[in-house]
Amino acid sequence: MAKQTAPQALAAVAPKLVELTDEVLFGDVWERTELSPRDRSLVTVTALAALYRTEQLGFHLRLALDNGLTKEELGEALTHLAFYAGWPTAMTAVTQLKSIAEEAEDSAT
Repeated sequence: MAKQTAPQALAAVAPKLVELTDEVLFGDVWERTELSPRDRSLVTVTALAALYRTEQLGFHLRLALDNGLTKEELGEALTHLAFYAGWPTAMTAVTQLKSIAEEAEDSAT
C-alpha cells in the first residue's frame, strides 16, 4: 500500500491530529502485518459505514479498491451490513460505492 497521509490543509487547524494520523494510524497501524491491507480496508469500510461516518467513507472505499477489494465484494459486505447496521446506512454506503466505482472505471478507460 502506498503511504497514506492526512490532508495537509488540516495541519493549520490541528497539527497534532495530522501528525498522529500520518505517523500512528497510517505509519504504524495500517502497516501491521497481522491483517493484509485488503482485510484492513474491509474492516475499516464496514466500521465507517456502520457508524455512518460518510465523510471518511469515500476515501476508504477508494483505498479498499486500491487494496484489492472488488466493487462486488464491497457491495456484498455492505448488503450484509444492512441487517446489522440498518438499511439507510447500507444504502448510503452503496450509493457512495457506486459513484466511486464508476469514477474508477471511467479513469481506467
